[in-house]
Amino acid sequence: MKKVCIITGTRAEYGLLAPLMAEVRDDPALELQVVATAAHLAPEFGLTYLEIEADGFPINRKVEMLLASDSPFAVAKSMGLGMIALSDVLRDLAPDVVVLLGDRFETLAAAAACAVCLVPVAHIHGGELSLGAVDDAFRHAITKMSLLHFVSTKTYRRRVIQMGEDPSRVFWVGAMGVENALNLELLGPSELAGVLGFDPAQPYVMVTFHPATLEEDTAESQCNELLAALSAFPKLRAVFTFANADAGGRAVNRMIREYCESRPGMAQAHASLGRLNYLSAVRLSRAVLGNSSSGILEAPALETPTVNIGGRQAGRVRAKSVLDCEPERDSIRTALEKALSPEFREGLAGMENPYHRPGTARAIRDAIRDFDFSGTRKKGFYDLPGEDLP
Repeated sequence: MKKVCIITGTRAEYGLLAPLMAEVRDDPALELQVVATAAHLAPEFGLTYLEIEADGFPINRKVEMLLASDSPFAVAKSMGLGMIALSDVLRDLAPDVVVLLGDRFETLAAAAACAVCLVPVAHIHGGELSLGAVDDAFRHAITKMSLLHFVSTKTYRRRVIQMGEDPSRVFWVGAMGVENALNLELLGPSELAGVLGFDPAQPYVMVTFHPATLEEDTAESQCNELLAALSAFPKLRAVFTFANADAGGRAVNRMIREYCESRPGMAQAHASLGRLNYLSAVRLSRAVLGNSSSGILEAPALETPTVNIGGRQAGRVRAKSVLDCEPERDSIRTALEKALSPEFREGLAGMENPYHRPGTARAIRDAIRDFDFSGTRKKGFYDLPGEDLP
């Protein structure tokens, strides 16, 4: 059996990978290996490795790599710790291929370890842009260390090929987050009320705000602007999910906790809701607010408006449900007022989602199962045909 090792470090990433993990587990030609690392193992981020196990996926290895600090220097050290530990994991599990999703620092550490240990990488969500985050550079570096590429739009497929990757190994499959949103049996209002503690018929927004890691020391000031804008809607409930373990993320989470304490009954924060609860809450919310990729990918699939704050997601392809605004309270308030208007919501019915393609997880599984990794090494650079660039 072909051994497929899936490495995951965050709640959001696991939520996207879970359908693929199920497809690999259920295929008799494949053996699933699961490695949980980084935020999955941290109590302050919800010990979300427990969600993986609760979903029926045994974890082969747990890799501690996070430091208690979230400074850029601590994140860099965490990457080093990850490479050290993951090299042992690769030696012990001896996978035929490692599957990585996205662009985070722990993902880059895993890709680098695989490159040195000559383990092929299949990368999901390459070719995208998030110009406000250091993850943008990480993503492209992971692309160059990967053998197979599974991209979410046709535009991103072209971009990966533009980076010198062989077109025969770049697959346009859509986004698994969209597949989750469309295929999961989401909770109804009464079930969701049991999770959130209030009737979801009451107006509320889902809020996730991450530091823009390419901007120096802006996380707290931008989060303060977001919270000030929310305060202009005293009858609107806010359901927060915490920031990831990025540089500055702990400061953002502290501010969110303090805000929720100041608005008892109207604001609540969760280290992790899990993919089913989260997507169910997004579907019944009035809007998604913040700068998470879920507002770009999953929310449009549920025809829920998104208010995207600042430049963290700059460069991504967008559906018409996404309203961009500056990380300033008046700009956020104006965008949120538009998102909350019945006219805007009604205009989203039947809209096209650029990230939707049926059968995403199965297409990835099939390509991995059918590819011959034995003795395959990445060689050369694919040059686009045509005239020289200016």
